Amino acid sequence: MCRWMAYTGNSVPIETLLFEAQHNLIDQSMSSRSAATPTNGDGFGLGWYGNRERPGLFRSIRPAWNDMNLRDLAAQLESRLFLAHVRATSRANVQETNCHPFRHGKWLFVHNGEVVGIEKIRRDCLLELDPVLLEEVQGTTDSELMFYLALTFGLETDPLGALARMVAFVEDAARSRGVQHAVWMTLGLSDGESIWAVRYASDGKAPTLYHSRDMKDLAELHPKMSHLFGADARAVVSEPIGKLAEAWEQVPQGAALHVRGAQLALHDFAPED
Repeated sequence: MCRWMAYTGNSVPIETLLFEAQHNLIDQSMSSRSAATPTNGDGFGLGWYGNRERPGLFRSIRPAWNDMNLRDLAAQLESRLFLAHVRATSRANVQETNCHPFRHGKWLFVHNGEVVGIEKIRRDCLLELDPVLLEEVQGTTDSELMFYLALTFGLETDPLGALARMVAFVEDAARSRGVQHAVWMTLGLSDGESIWAVRYASDGKAPTLYHSRDMKDLAELHPKMSHLFGADARAVVSEPIGKLAEAWEQVPQGAALHVRGAQLALHDFAPED
C-alpha cells in the first residue's frame, strides 16, 4: 500500500535518513521489499517540526524518486522530528490533498493500510465528525477520515485512546453494512514532542512496522553522521532501512508505540468503545 517513516532525536539534515541511508524511504517508493505493492509512486509528503509549534508540510503527486524539489528541500532542512510518507493509492484519487501527512494544528498523521468498505461507511464517518473539524477535510481518503475521527474522539488529550475509539467506530459502522475485518493499518502520529505508532488489523494481519532499538542502530544507517543523532534518537519505519535488518525491532500485531526522548513504551492496542 504505502510506506512511511518517523524520526525523533537531535536536529539532523532530513536527507540523511530520507535519501542517504541504504534502502531509504525514497528507494522504497520505487522497490519496496515487503509492501503489498512494491511501487509507491502516487505522491509523497514530508512534515517536519522546527522553531514553531505548527509543523511544516510539503506534499506532491509526483513520484518521490523523481521530485528535485523534495531532494533540495531535504538537503537544506534540519529537523529534530519529522514524518515522511510515499503513497500507493487503492481507491482515492491521485491529488495533493490526498497525500500524507495530514496536519491539524501541531499534529501530523500518516497511515498505511485500508478501510475495507469505506465507500459504504463514508457518510457515517462524515456525520460523526465534529462540525468544526468537518470543515477542514480536504481530500477523499479513508486515511484523512480516520485522522479527523480520532480528533473528534479526543486525540489532542488522549492520543491512543482516541485512536482506539476511532477504530471501534469504523469497525462497528462497517459491520452494520455487512463488512467484516474493515481495518488494516499502521499509523504514525506526532505533536512535535512525541511519536505514537500503531500496528493493528481487524483480522490480526496488519502491515509491517518496526522501530530502532537505540541510537547505535541509527548510527549504522549513516556512520559518518552518527555523531549528529544524539543519545535519544529513534526512528519508526514501515520496513527496515539500512544494511542491518537486525537493527530494527518489529512492532507486534495489536500494539501501540509511544516514543518521547529516550523513552520508548510499548502498549497493547485494541478497539475501545
